[in-house]
Amino acid sequence: MSAASASSAHPPEDIRGSLIPVLPDDLALHCLALLPRAAHPSLALVSRALHDLLCRHPEPLLAARRRLRRSDPHIIISVRPPYPASPRFFLLLPHPGWPPLPLPSPPIPVSSSSAVAAAGHRLFLVGGSVGGIPATSVQILDTRTRSWSIGPRLSSPREFAAAAVLPGALFVAGGCVPSSPFWAEALDLDSPCAKWSQVPSPDHLREKWMHGCVSLAGKVLAVADRGGLLYDPAAPPGEAWVPVSPALDMGWKGRAAVVGGIFYSYDFMGQVKGYDPETDAWNTVEGLEKELPRFLCGATLANVGGLLYLVWEGKCKEKASNEEGKAKGMVVIEWATIEVMRVEEGRLIGKVISRDTILFTDMPRGSAITHCIALDL
Repeated sequence: MSAASASSAHPPEDIRGSLIPVLPDDLALHCLALLPRAAHPSLALVSRALHDLLCRHPEPLLAARRRLRRSDPHIIISVRPPYPASPRFFLLLPHPGWPPLPLPSPPIPVSSSSAVAAAGHRLFLVGGSVGGIPATSVQILDTRTRSWSIGPRLSSPREFAAAAVLPGALFVAGGCVPSSPFWAEALDLDSPCAKWSQVPSPDHLREKWMHGCVSLAGKVLAVADRGGLLYDPAAPPGEAWVPVSPALDMGWKGRAAVVGGIFYSYDFMGQVKGYDPETDAWNTVEGLEKELPRFLCGATLANVGGLLYLVWEGKCKEKASNEEGKAKGMVVIEWATIEVMRVEEGRLIGKVISRDTILFTDMPRGSAITHCIALDL
């Protein structure tokens, strides 16, 4: 082999990079950012450098994807250990084979009674309790940099509140004593110096604890101890708060998600149901009986890129006699992505298009899902 051919086969050291040896790292990063996120689990197995970039320190890749407008929906879940402690947060990619990416713990160790909402790449962790005392903290996770910051403090301490993002505003309600003048309040997300402002609400509709909350068509729907509430910020002040319809209230069982204008909930009978606000009726999502377990423990839902994302607590299948120590320190979480179609007479037909099982090897047995929310990265 000639010297010229040898030099062409091996780029100079100042050009070769750690990600793709024949390319400098900045060009390799650009190429990797163009690939679909579904390819990342396989790429992470190629080399230690790619594994570190994709699984441990993805910030440069996320920045490159933002520049190229190649963002994808992701899932953030929080898992609460079976003893008094702050939940741990993980970032998931809704593609099979993708391991959970641990996120830093929030600076204020609030309990799982906090509420969450997402706007763009930011996750808002609202209220909760510290040492059994309701908190006024608002903690903001920037998922691009995987770092937390402290937001404007709430006007009322809260736990088990309702939180939702409306156009340009973060809205919270409940979770405090019903007599508080700031039982409901809002924060302007477009102003960096904004403070919480009072949202007037009628005394007779106020409840203390909120068990679920969604945003539907610019309105906030929340389920409380004695029925659901609807808040419409565009309505006149005297008409902004009303009870939800009896049909919706009877079928809403806590955690829920809105996909394509349909309100989905998982009920105590092991069924995924959808509520159509136009017909004021619930319909069971058909076609899932053979694709999902009969009952899903701790099931919660999210809207992931226009698809219904269902996540639940699975069972560890390792035999205790062989791997007893490993089984004691492992949590199994399963998920499924479901495409739902509306057909004649309001029927809903679902099809599982992807499914996976995720092992959380550093979470103790008995841990539970507390939050599940989607955002774009």
